[in-house]
Amino acid sequence: MAYPTVAGPYGLEPINLIGGQVFAGSTRLIPIASGSTTAIFYGDVVRLNTGGTLSKVTTTSSATDAVGIFLGCQFTNSTTKQLLQQQYYPGAVTASDINAFVLDDPDALFKVAVTAAGTSTMSGVTRAAVGQQSALVQTAGNTSSGDSYVSLSGTTGTAAALPFRVVDVVPETVNASGSYTEVIVKFNMGVHTYYSSAAVATAA
Repeated sequence: MAYPTVAGPYGLEPINLIGGQVFAGSTRLIPIASGSTTAIFYGDVVRLNTGGTLSKVTTTSSATDAVGIFLGCQFTNSTTKQLLQQQYYPGAVTASDINAFVLDDPDALFKVAVTAAGTSTMSGVTRAAVGQQSALVQTAGNTSSGDSYVSLSGTTGTAAALPFRVVDVVPETVNASGSYTEVIVKFNMGVHTYYSSAAVATAA
C-alpha cells in the first residue's frame, strides 16, 4: 500500500526519545505572560524567557533558549470564568493563569516535514542529510485546526547554531528520485536550554 502523500507542514510531532529510552509523552506546564501577542500553534518550537514565561521561537537558523514543543494551552475565560483548553494560543489573551503544555525533554525525537528553504512548498532530502543540522522554516499556523505549519529546511549544513539535528529519514516517504519528505530530528546540542551552559537571557 502506498504511503499517503505529505500535503504540507504540520509542525514538529513528538514520537519517542533517543536511545530507546521509555517515552511517556509527559509535558510540563509553563506559563505564558498575560497579553502576550504572538500566536503559538500545536507543534511550534517555544523558548523560555527571563521571568520563566514562554514564547514562540520565531527565528529560523537559531533557537536561543529553546525549551521544547508547544502541545496546547489552558486559561480561564475572563467572561465565563470557565477553564478553557485549546489546541493553540491565539495571542493577546488577558488572563493570569495562561499555561502551555510543553514537551520539554531535550532527548525527544520529532517527525517533521521537509520544505524548500524559506517556503512552505514540500521538498525533500537524501539520506546524506542524516547527521547534518538544519534550520526551521517559519509559516503562520492554521487557526481552524490550531496546528503549526513550521517545517524543516531541505538545505542542511554543519553550523553548530542551527536548531535541529537530523537523526533519520522516514523511509515510507522516499520518492523515485531518492528524496524523503519527512525526517526525524532532535534539538541540536546547546540549543535546548536544559543542555546549554548559559542561563536564560532572553526577555519576553
